[in-house]
Amino acid sequence: MAAKLRPGANFARVNPLRRRCLALLLAPALLGLPACQRPEDPPQPADLLPKERMIPLLADLQVLEARVEGSRLPVDSARALYLAEQKSLLWKREVTDSVFQRSYRYYGIHGKDLDEIFGAVIDTLSRREAKFKPVRTVTK
Repeated sequence: MAAKLRPGANFARVNPLRRRCLALLLAPALLGLPACQRPEDPPQPADLLPKERMIPLLADLQVLEARVEGSRLPVDSARALYLAEQKSLLWKREVTDSVFQRSYRYYGIHGKDLDEIFGAVIDTLSRREAKFKPVRTVTK
C-alpha cells in the first residue's frame, strides 16, 4: 500500500500525458480568444449625443454630485436623491438614460474624445465658479 501512495515513477509517467491532454483541451479555447475580443473601433451609436450637448450635461451632473455629497445624507438616501435628480436633469435636457449611457460609453472607449469633453467640462465649471465668486477689490 505504501508503494501506491509514494510519489515516484507512477507520477513521472502520468505528468506528460496530463500535459498533452491539457494542451489539447485548452488549444481550441486559446485559439478562439482573439475572435471574442472587442473590435478596435466600435460603431458610433445612431443616437449619440454630440459633444456640445454632453459637456453642459456632464457639468450639471458634476454640480449635482457635489450638492448631494455636501448634503450629509446617509449613503442610501444620498444615492436615491442623486438618481432622482439625475433623472429629472436628463428629462429637462430631453435625453433618455439609455442614450446618455451609450454616448458616455462610446466617448469612454475613445479616450481622446472623453479627455476633450472633460477638459471642456472643467472649463465650464471654472467659468460658473468665477461668475459666483465675489470680486475682491484691492484697497491701499
